[in-house]
Amino acid sequence: AVLVEALLVLLVVLSVHAVVWDRFSWCALALALQAFYVQFKWDRLLRLGGAVFQFRGAANSGLLPASMVMPLLGVVMKERCRAAGIVYFERFGVVVASTGMLLALFLSVLAVGITKPVPTNTCILTGIAGSVIIYTMKHSLTVSEVIEVLEVLLIFVYLSMILLYLLPRCFTPGEALLVLGGVSFVLNQLIKRSLNVIEGRGDPIDFFLLVAVVGVVLLGLFFTVLFIFMDSGTWISSMFFHMMTAVLGLGVIMPWLYRLIQRNPLFWLLQFLFQTQTRLYLLVYWTFLAASACGVVFYQNAKRSSESKKHQASTITRKYFHFIVVATYVPGLIYDRQLLYVAAVLCLAVFIFLEYVRYFRIKPFGQTLRHLLSLFIDERDSGPLILTHIYLLLGMSLPVWLFPRSCAPKGTLSGAGALVPYSGVLAVGVGDTIASVFGSTMGEIKWPGTKKTFEGTMTAIFAQIIAVALILIFDSSVNLNSGYAWILVSVSLVSLLEAYTTQIDNLLLPLYLQIMFMA
Repeated sequence: AVLVEALLVLLVVLSVHAVVWDRFSWCALALALQAFYVQFKWDRLLRLGGAVFQFRGAANSGLLPASMVMPLLGVVMKERCRAAGIVYFERFGVVVASTGMLLALFLSVLAVGITKPVPTNTCILTGIAGSVIIYTMKHSLTVSEVIEVLEVLLIFVYLSMILLYLLPRCFTPGEALLVLGGVSFVLNQLIKRSLNVIEGRGDPIDFFLLVAVVGVVLLGLFFTVLFIFMDSGTWISSMFFHMMTAVLGLGVIMPWLYRLIQRNPLFWLLQFLFQTQTRLYLLVYWTFLAASACGVVFYQNAKRSSESKKHQASTITRKYFHFIVVATYVPGLIYDRQLLYVAAVLCLAVFIFLEYVRYFRIKPFGQTLRHLLSLFIDERDSGPLILTHIYLLLGMSLPVWLFPRSCAPKGTLSGAGALVPYSGVLAVGVGDTIASVFGSTMGEIKWPGTKKTFEGTMTAIFAQIIAVALILIFDSSVNLNSGYAWILVSVSLVSLLEAYTTQIDNLLLPLYLQIMFMA
């Protein structure tokens, strides 16, 4: 299964390399080859318990698929923005690709360094790949860009040491690279733009995303350290939690956002949300769907109380939320993508805040949330945090957030690139859901080395093709021209990756589908 997963990732890398064919795509290929060998060292460390931190069990290290996400995203973004003639974002793509390669190399060197005996061949391969990447960066990046890449690496190292120690068994090494690498990059971007407001002035919704992500992460770090020294389950601690959340929100996050957008953040948000009648209708519709999702949670817990033998929700029950998320995102993508962008940021902040309340047992809702959500825990939630619902939201939202709007004439890319914002809907909302439902109910032929079935994968591919046809009918902004063969190849590769990966598919699959569509 690990070999097939590696082969599929390599096919994606080769596909991007064939389209782009420049020094960075060659570096991505070298990085993929060395990550393939180093991944086995990480897997061995995880089996023997010598991986320094406690990582999530029942999964391989996931180093190869995670290592290629940021570099490939940067490469395809650079190529799209170069074709559109937007130099600023072309350079931004170069920085993203270089940062991703350096973070992946750091994890590779770490694995090689703590493996005993020292793996000579892997050391040589990692050294060659590292030399090629550093040589390319030396001749491609300006001094300020090199400093920016090193800043992200420094933030990543410190953030990893803190969070992997405080949150054992929540991530695999690959998932830690993806999540903590992304947070480190966002934090560095926010610091950079805050120090240079005039030059960094841009779309307020982009600043809103940066401040919201950094704000909730800093909030979590603050309370995690604080509650080491005091019991978080008392009423006094709970009152202190709510009070400090208000202080940090109104005293730090709001002024920070005000400095970036040069207007009152609350007034701007209210004006943005209720700007048009379409937005009002969408907000009412989304409120109804949110209430429906809460209803599913309460109903399943009431059902559990009456059926004491049933302790966990079934796969099909968990997929109800995938259907609700698809029903949420599709109208937003068709009618108002900017509203969807901001609403997804708000929803992420609320999800993470509620997870803090549950994790710290903050009164009056902490214990209730623990009881309600325990029904939906699966083997991927082996650590102290429940992250699968947050990963689902991220998987659906990242293609919307990472869509290069400035490099897209008339708000959309040409060919298969027009489907980039729909990557989460197709990969997770349609593909993963249909594969799970049909595979668990009708599947008989299993893929070698996995629990996934051939029938589930084939129906997932077929369902995504139908979904693309429906998008063409209902979204007039999507014009695929002659990109149908590339779409079929992309959907097939990502569906096969879903069958073989042991990483969090809600997070990984949309990013790979976005990379293929942008290429």
